[in-house]
Amino acid sequence: MRGMKRALGGEPYAPAMIAIEISKPGGPEVLRAVERPIPEPGPGEVLVRVEGAGVNRPDIMQRLGKYPPPPGASDIPGLEIAGTVVRASGAGRWREGDRVCALVAGGGYAEYCVAPEVQCLPIPKGLDALAAAAIPETYFTVWTNLFQDGHLQPGEHVLVHGGAGGIGSTAIQLARALGCTVYATAGADEKCAACERLGARIAINYRERDFVEAVMSATEGRGVDVVLDVIGGDYLPRNIRCLGLRGRLVQVGLIGGSRGELDLGAVLRKHLTITGSTLRPRSPEEKGAIARELEARVWPLLERGEVGPVIHATFPLAEAAEAHRLLESGRSMGKLVLRVEHAGSAG
Repeated sequence: MRGMKRALGGEPYAPAMIAIEISKPGGPEVLRAVERPIPEPGPGEVLVRVEGAGVNRPDIMQRLGKYPPPPGASDIPGLEIAGTVVRASGAGRWREGDRVCALVAGGGYAEYCVAPEVQCLPIPKGLDALAAAAIPETYFTVWTNLFQDGHLQPGEHVLVHGGAGGIGSTAIQLARALGCTVYATAGADEKCAACERLGARIAINYRERDFVEAVMSATEGRGVDVVLDVIGGDYLPRNIRCLGLRGRLVQVGLIGGSRGELDLGAVLRKHLTITGSTLRPRSPEEKGAIARELEARVWPLLERGEVGPVIHATFPLAEAAEAHRLLESGRSMGKLVLRVEHAGSAG
């Protein structure tokens, strides 16, 4: 048992913490629990006693050696956390004891994690830490890509690929709540049913029906205003066909590959825009600006229950490898979350 040391926020803590590290690039088995020093927050940062950490596809890419953390970020995987602030500078908004969720550039799979103050948000009223841990990565991603860069407006039509996943389930709910008509794709009938329960007008099982034909039929040949795509690859030409005049393709993932055939003639004829981005390398200032928009525009929706995280399962921190196996299997819907239980606490 680890000996206890000085107090953080009035609570004893161990001189080291348990964290999940990637021992080498590879399968889920390369994730292992180790002892690490508790990180020290720098200027403009807080130290959070983690209770929940979201599991996301970028974590898998990092584990495979295909998505290294940005310079200066922790090598420990994990991009979103929720818990209690145990050390703060006192100069910013947050104080010891505040309950927060945060987007981080790494370090989430651990008992303690450092987060930039500007990337922290209050845990929404009515949600516990495990639910809040499933919010930051997908809500930051969807808000900045679909609404800021994709300029999705009330009354418009949007196609969301991977509608039963973390990004997809978030996008469906937010688009519906903000007055849009949503179409979604998923790979099984039960996943399609889940998408429709979340607010999709029509969910298309892409294994059984051509989604281009389905979208064009549902829109009477007009097409949609925006496509949010996590797939890439050979979805590119089909996404272009789904878009209507002045449509926008927003690329946020490359599960199907980074290359696809593009008909530039269609881009010209329809006056299309193609955009995409990654969130992790952005500066704290940029992420902080997104956080403030989320708090103003989306937190009220979360607190009223109009949108919310969809959690398929939770796992103890030590079972991070099992969470990765489930996410890679394609059998989960919504988010997976790691539970971080501290000695002497109910967790």
